[in-house]
Amino acid sequence: MTTMEMLLSTSPIVVYDTEFTSWPGANERNWNGPGEHREIVQIGAVLLDAKREEVGVFSQLVCPKINPVLSDYFIALTGITNNDLAAHGQSLLDALQQFAQFCSEAAFACAFGIDHKIIQENCDLIGIVNPLTSIKFVDVRQCLCDLAKINPSKVYSAKLPAVFGLQPQAHAHDGLSDARAIASVLCHLRAKYPQQVTL
Repeated sequence: MTTMEMLLSTSPIVVYDTEFTSWPGANERNWNGPGEHREIVQIGAVLLDAKREEVGVFSQLVCPKINPVLSDYFIALTGITNNDLAAHGQSLLDALQQFAQFCSEAAFACAFGIDHKIIQENCDLIGIVNPLTSIKFVDVRQCLCDLAKINPSKVYSAKLPAVFGLQPQAHAHDGLSDARAIASVLCHLRAKYPQQVTL
């Protein structure tokens, strides 16, 4: 089954996004600078039912272990602060276990990028078993960019609605807001394309 067929299916799906530690120039260096790692700080997700209506919400802050103090760059980018982590942050394992439970009713979980690989990268980094291995992950970046006829390197999650002529979400680089941005495009596609496929 193609990515497009999955997106048009009548099965419930999870749309998710992660935010991870960063510093000025880290993206350009692919996080290869001294001491740099893409440690997850937030997981945001929505559960969409067969009609692509939002029926569930997940948002959890995660305390990074290698670089526990967030950079000023990351704070400015996401709005997440060290005080937020101190008050509401969980361990990566606890957050992933909760996310696995959230995904349990969905046929698959999709992100605009390689977030599932970053999750595995985080598990390997701190030596824990990934509790999400039974979940089918789908990277929708190439599919959506092909539909919009744009270069995948030229757009990120929060910009997707505008690319498809839709209303943008309130806050870029927030896991839940970015997940809703992706979800709004998937809902738009379901309305635009009449085909339906049952997984």
